[in-house]
Amino acid sequence: MAKVLVIDDEKAIRNTLKEVLEYEKHEVDLAENGISGLELFGENDYDVILCDIKMDKMDGIEVLEKIQDVSDDIPVIMISGHGNIDTAVEAIKKGAFDFLEKPLDLNRLLITMRNAMDKSTLITQTRTLKKQVSKRFEIVGESEKIVRVKEMIDRIAPTEARVLITGASGTGKELVAHQIHEKSSRSKGPFVEVNCAAIPSELIESELFGHEKGSFTSAHKQRIGKFEQANGGTIFLDEIGDMSLTAQAKVLRALQENKISRVGSDKDIKVDVRVIAATNKNISEEIDKNNFREDLYHRLSVILIDVPKLNERIDDIPLLTEHFNHLICHEYGISLRTIEDSAIRELKKIEWTGNIREFRNVLERLIILCPEKITGRDVVAYAHPISGNK
Repeated sequence: MAKVLVIDDEKAIRNTLKEVLEYEKHEVDLAENGISGLELFGENDYDVILCDIKMDKMDGIEVLEKIQDVSDDIPVIMISGHGNIDTAVEAIKKGAFDFLEKPLDLNRLLITMRNAMDKSTLITQTRTLKKQVSKRFEIVGESEKIVRVKEMIDRIAPTEARVLITGASGTGKELVAHQIHEKSSRSKGPFVEVNCAAIPSELIESELFGHEKGSFTSAHKQRIGKFEQANGGTIFLDEIGDMSLTAQAKVLRALQENKISRVGSDKDIKVDVRVIAATNKNISEEIDKNNFREDLYHRLSVILIDVPKLNERIDDIPLLTEHFNHLICHEYGISLRTIEDSAIRELKKIEWTGNIREFRNVLERLIILCPEKITGRDVVAYAHPISGNK
């Protein structure tokens, strides 16, 4: 069932649409002109809007534009007379979902309504999924160091500046990369992540830049690389300190010229990507050891963000505990755990060598093993690996 707004200055059309749509179990509001229609639109949430094009006081195109200014997610179906087909086509170009020609074909009406509702449902599902993804990559904390990181993200995200994120393993460097992308003008484009440490050195070039069929023994078909996949969006090169020198040279060219070439091809391919890189290594030391190109470092490090270790911001542990309690319990479909103050005190005493990644794992373990509440004694008992000898 959908909530539908019908805007039409012909009473017979309004009543016919209301009767048909209510028979299909939809909830229907009626407006006799564009002005009253916009008033209802401002006061209610609608799944679909049907709007006549030719009306007194305010025509349907103007109504459509004002609705689009508020939200371009709501499907607007325009109702057009014989002489208004060109105007209807113009409405489609301006964002209308479809148009119905008078006299109305009721079968066409129901099919168009069904399609519009499918779009509305898909938009809602996508919005919910994006919220879940955003929650997953939320940076939680109010300590001075993490607030500084958040402020830096807000300042640099709208720019095209390349970013190098440093910090120990498990501190959440990938969260910073996701936040920069989500708050940038590229947020509707792809976010492509490459773990440089997980790809064998002989395959990293193919992974990043793609390859042509037959370019090497196992290249049975053409492959599109990560840089091409990220076109129009962001590529996140995680653990870039582990990248081979040969691949570094190709990445440097891609940054300098905004073009890449697939393995086995001399053809240049233009790419438009923002590069964010991360490493847990000391790049200065890697440069001294000739393991990392200094010129690439300077290309990548227009902006430097260092993510603090968890033990450098233990005041965030209560907020992190609450965050992961909600996140993990939601994932498992179980009730929230009560976490006592004594548990928070014990969590603050731990040396978190694995940082946020380790902290999340410990919270998950406590939530699984403690069915109702988590106490300080539980933290002492379960925060560390459980020995089978005990």
